[in-house]
Amino acid sequence: MPLARSVLAPLAAALLLGSTPALAEDGPVCAPVTKVPLERYLRQLSLDLLGRPPTVEEYTAVRAKGEVSVEDVRSMMNSEEFYTRMRGYHRALLWSNVSGSVNNNGNYRLYGKGDATEALSMRANSSIQLRGANGVGCDSYIPQESCATAPRQDPHAEPTTTKACYDERGVPLPVSWDYDTISYYQCNRLDLVPNEDPTKDPVPDLAINSCEAATNKKVGERLDPKYMYFCDMRRVGTALVPHLCKPHPTKGSTSALTVEETDSAGKVVAFKHANPTNTTTLTRLDRCSLTMTPRNGVVGTYVPQRGCIQREGYVTRPAPFWDINGPEVRICAIEAQERSVNPWTLESCTTSRFNNDRSCGCGERMRRCENVATSTTAAVTHSSRVSAINAEPELIADSVLRNDEPYFNILTTRRSFVNGPLSELYRDPQQGVGVFSLSSPAPAESMPVLPFADANTWREYVRGPQHSGVLTTPAWLYRFPTQRARVSHFYSAFLCKAFVPSNNRPPPAEDACNRDNNLATRCACKDCHATIEPTGAHWGRFAERAALYLEPSRFPRFDPKCYDCAIAGNTSCGGECSQYVMQAYDEGGARFLGTLTSYLYRNDEEEKNIEGGPQALVQRLMQGGDLERCAVRRIWEEFLGRPMSAQEQVLYLEQFAADFAADNHRLKGLIERLLLSDAYRRID
Repeated sequence: MPLARSVLAPLAAALLLGSTPALAEDGPVCAPVTKVPLERYLRQLSLDLLGRPPTVEEYTAVRAKGEVSVEDVRSMMNSEEFYTRMRGYHRALLWSNVSGSVNNNGNYRLYGKGDATEALSMRANSSIQLRGANGVGCDSYIPQESCATAPRQDPHAEPTTTKACYDERGVPLPVSWDYDTISYYQCNRLDLVPNEDPTKDPVPDLAINSCEAATNKKVGERLDPKYMYFCDMRRVGTALVPHLCKPHPTKGSTSALTVEETDSAGKVVAFKHANPTNTTTLTRLDRCSLTMTPRNGVVGTYVPQRGCIQREGYVTRPAPFWDINGPEVRICAIEAQERSVNPWTLESCTTSRFNNDRSCGCGERMRRCENVATSTTAAVTHSSRVSAINAEPELIADSVLRNDEPYFNILTTRRSFVNGPLSELYRDPQQGVGVFSLSSPAPAESMPVLPFADANTWREYVRGPQHSGVLTTPAWLYRFPTQRARVSHFYSAFLCKAFVPSNNRPPPAEDACNRDNNLATRCACKDCHATIEPTGAHWGRFAERAALYLEPSRFPRFDPKCYDCAIAGNTSCGGECSQYVMQAYDEGGARFLGTLTSYLYRNDEEEKNIEGGPQALVQRLMQGGDLERCAVRRIWEEFLGRPMSAQEQVLYLEQFAADFAADNHRLKGLIERLLLSDAYRRID
């Protein structure tokens, strides 16, 4: 509720207590409208239009004139305070907040400082597939490109042959390992000796700086040479310290691994389960090494050794795109790669699978990955992108209002705006490919070029012909992720209508109508869905749960390959048919196998809606007057702080809507009419 109304309504009510309508002998007549005093009227206008009370100078000027003129109202509506106020109005109307609608689990995010002690790396679930455990990065102390000549972390257990830094096609290989203490092992320090003060904890002996030295330890726990392969040189701070690692004695999966398997020299090479059964999930843990095995036997794919964290080294690269003027950074060799396909399997590195493929990496300037706050950049990439996506529809509405254009251009214009984060994202949709699924609204060469770090500069550009105002922005498409959700909010925001099931009693549960997979014709459901489904078709060329335009040349109405896969029962079809009907649940659905899902159960008219897009929906509704009436009701509620009463709808709704249409749908004109009307100025 506007502040002016919330503060003054009780006073107005008090003034009216005890009053009765004037009566004439031949029946009731309307009493004259009692208007608010001049100063109160100015206060209402200032609070409602500018979001602040009037200044002393503004009060003085109005008293001197004896009125608040049309020019005064128009002057307020040309101020930045008014435009800021209306951006807030449209933010609330459009629900521009996609924070909860996009992937934000951190699996594509780079962690670390990028310096000599902490190379940038993906450390969430991605690191399980890349290195063997969640939350781990690479070896920030061994350069990948010269790993063969660099000091070895575990020389006592590594082979004496020359270390391979890359496989035959340039994919980084492990340069060091650690035993996994998260899920499998318990590792105890071997450099600790008793404190001279028996009441205090043991202290490190700096002379015990290798596994060999730990075997000659005079006091405290000494390393039995047979466990040399399970002696792990682990970093404590920046120093390497010997640890003895054995299967964790209290974890359910490892506590039974008590049988030691030895090699010909008597050294333990594995711990085995004492009494395995058919249901035993973990029967042995082998000593860690630098060797990785192919996943399912496929050359060029790698599986980390169970119980081991197998780390590649680091490389030095130019600053990432989010800090392009920053210094060079250390980044893990896997993440530093820029491939578009796996060089062995030719699987794509430009889809969300890249973070689980050891051969892909983050791409040029790390564009496929996101960052977290570091010492060199305070902006989190994900937050910057989300904030920009949320702001885009507000700026579209703001530009229509500033230019005094027909208001419903906010639903149809191809004009939009980008700042640095959006410019980078739209010009290269492979950025954040695991987080966002979107297509560029315009050719990259026509997009304004702004550096990622410039979040405060916004540039105008023209989107492609498929776009339609706020209705095809990523903010709208992600916030309302399905066609039905998009219809529901469009009806609520711009038609002031809600979908409410009828009170008609549905048929018995066994009635075949209840099993109709087409919601537009299913019993009970059809009350709403007979409208929702054909209207939702207008967004049929925009993917659900994404901001991806399904361009016809790339996503034809019917795809023979998807059809063949569907007939063969291969519903995944190599991941190429996610937008197509791959399963049928009734005879009607079977006719649509291999067809774009947007066309499922569509008739000829609904298919025209798909091709016409949201533009066609708005153009059709412009003929009926519902858009105008809803706009009047929205503005009324915004500035009077309450909905129109039934009587007010009779008195004002149609007239305001007609005036709004006659004035070329100028929103400022509608607001002006309302604020100068008796409805706004009266005491009530």
